[in-house]
Amino acid sequence: MTIQTWQQALPHGITLSCRGAGERGRPVLLFLHGFPEAAFVWDELLEHFAQPAHGGYRCVAPNLRGFEDSSQPADVAAYRPKHLVQDIAALAQAEGAPLACLVAHDWGGALAWNLANQQPALLQRLAIINSPHPGTFLRALKTSVKQQEASAYMNFLVRPDAEQLLREDGYRRLFGFFTHWGEARWLTEDVKAKYRAVWDRSLTGGLNYYRASPLRPPREGDAAAGAIELPREMLTVSIPTLVLWGLQDAALLPELLDGLEDYVPRLTLEKFADASHWIVHEQPALVAQRLGAFLRQ
Repeated sequence: MTIQTWQQALPHGITLSCRGAGERGRPVLLFLHGFPEAAFVWDELLEHFAQPAHGGYRCVAPNLRGFEDSSQPADVAAYRPKHLVQDIAALAQAEGAPLACLVAHDWGGALAWNLANQQPALLQRLAIINSPHPGTFLRALKTSVKQQEASAYMNFLVRPDAEQLLREDGYRRLFGFFTHWGEARWLTEDVKAKYRAVWDRSLTGGLNYYRASPLRPPREGDAAAGAIELPREMLTVSIPTLVLWGLQDAALLPELLDGLEDYVPRLTLEKFADASHWIVHEQPALVAQRLGAFLRQ
């Protein structure tokens, strides 16, 4: 099945470059990527779930604001969560909300958790892949030395010279994000070329997500997460939710799953001991199978 690409103009002046498969008018699956990735990482799942044998869905993956050829506002404040969630809500409405499911990884998951809390009528189901719930993440950033250490890279990414440092040696540090746990056999030269093409065009946009968010480890002179309190009504998710979690995630530790059911009462949690943060790349067939089972429930 052919991947389609298009520019989706949203009513509030942002344009998202999108990838998709499947016929318009079918139930919609919307896929959100994280950092340092882009919409192309979902291509295999877009093609899979667009097939009649796997539901015949309309499958859409936007490049988030700031990534690839989507709008890239210069102001860091334009990357605050309320603006990013507005983008996804508008895209969902353009595709014919409510979505059959919103599927999200990493930073995409941060947007998805917020959208599911704020506008649950826009989606029927939520599927999260290695992206922490804001309640458990805030708790860990405040109280867990191990998670603070695992998230220390965030304070590197907010540096004003982060772009320059990340571009050194052919993006050596960025590719290191993928190989931290293992050799990442999925990271072929062709795939590396796709990442380089995205980073050449849009590295600052992705870094601005970290610069705009206080959800990072406290440090001297910067209270960061230590200064935040989130009321419970901003954290509950009432719709059916699947969480897939690779337990070898070097940046997001398993303790982030503790107490998740307190915020998400209709939770299905599946843990995978032999997968990392990049489970979508490492075991795409497994992700497709578990997501498909969830959609059929």
